[in-house]
Formats: sequence, C-alpha cells, structure tokens
Amino acid sequence: MSKQEVVVIGRDDGAAGCCAGLATAPLDDVQAAELAKVFKALGDPVRLRLLSMIASQAAGEVCVCDLTPAFDLSQPTISHHLKLLRQAGLIDCERRGTWVYYWALPSTLDRLSAFLATAQTAEATA
Repeated sequence: MSKQEVVVIGRDDGAAGCCAGLATAPLDDVQAAELAKVFKALGDPVRLRLLSMIASQAAGEVCVCDLTPAFDLSQPTISHHLKLLRQAGLIDCERRGTWVYYWALPSTLDRLSAFLATAQTAEATA
C-alpha cells in the first residue's frame, strides 16, 4: 500500500483550487495529481460503499458501529479505509465517547460532481 500524502482538493492552503469541469478545459499537472488522489481513494469498492453509506444517511452522520457489520472485514481494516476517505477530504469524523461518527463533506463531493459534469448536465441543472 502506498504511503503517499493525500492533498485535499479545494482547500485554501495556497495550492491550486479545484479544477474546471472535465468538458470545459484540460487539467494542468497539479490539478490532475490532486484529483487522481481523490479518485484513488474512491477506487476501492469497500471505500466507495463506505462513502455511499455515510453520504446516504438521513441524519447526516453515521456511527462506525453501524458501518462495520455491513462488511466481512475486521474493524481495523474498516478504520483504515475510513482514514483514507478522511485524508482525501471526502468525509470527516468526531469521537463521541467510545464511538466515532462520520459524515460526508458536501463541498468535496460537489467539486467532484462539477468536475465530472458535462455541458449538457450543467445546463439541465441550471
């Protein structure tokens, strides 16, 4: 497993911000590298399912105790996948007593969907 540092797209830390849509302009090297790290985090079926489970919660957050039983994986493995999603800026968490609660970060998800939107998709939602 790679030990690369994940850079979260769209943070105001002096780095280039989020990129234009896929159909509007080509990515530069920095934008492509930033997005690749986020897509790499989503490139695992377990992490994709975890993100889906977290983002689809009506309450807006979910306890790790509700996520773990959905997988035939150990708790440390689930925690590792959640850590990678958190490092990619897709989710955040808060410890409450012995449990950790997770929620999706809409700003990152919105940036990804805006990047993937085609001109027709953008026009239909406007």
